[in-house]
Amino acid sequence: MNQGLIPTAEAVYKLIQELNKLPGIGPKSAQRLAYHLLRIPEEQAKLLADAILSAKQKTKLCSICFNVADSDPCLICRSDQRDRSKLCIVEQPQDIVALENTKTYNGLYHVLHGAISPTEGVGADDIRIKELMNRLQGSSVDEVILATNPNLEGETTAMYLNKLISPLGIRITRLARGLPFGTELEYADDVTLTRAIEGRQEF
Repeated sequence: MNQGLIPTAEAVYKLIQELNKLPGIGPKSAQRLAYHLLRIPEEQAKLLADAILSAKQKTKLCSICFNVADSDPCLICRSDQRDRSKLCIVEQPQDIVALENTKTYNGLYHVLHGAISPTEGVGADDIRIKELMNRLQGSSVDEVILATNPNLEGETTAMYLNKLISPLGIRITRLARGLPFGTELEYADDVTLTRAIEGRQEF
């Protein structure tokens, strides 16, 4: 409870607290967002609230690639225009958005929903690696592109996947080093991502 300790209304205080839980939103940003939301017309606030609820209620994970979608299979997995011999492995659904924006990749995807991170207590069994291996068994995939983030967790995950996939005889490539180490795919610009895809290397 606020109980007068914070010089604002209880409802506003709660809004700030909830906004502060969002990734990348610190206390100051949460406060700015809260007061911005107070200033916008009520109809606009309702549209935002409805959009959040709709996204939560109407989306699901594709049972094939585990991307966020409103249908199962998702549009990419059921498209007959995609190159089914290539499978790009990413950590999060937003990485697919970033790669699709480059318009240079036309294969399929697999979303891990995380990366191996012993310090965070995330192991191989905590992400969608088992589903990936089941998917690759007997598939027509002849190239796997490891598009995990260029940081310690991403590299650890890529090394682990390389060890698992190599015995299957599938070509394994990694995005080129146009991506600076320590960054995340969703924040990379289209030109950098395009060069990384086109210049991918054997793992």
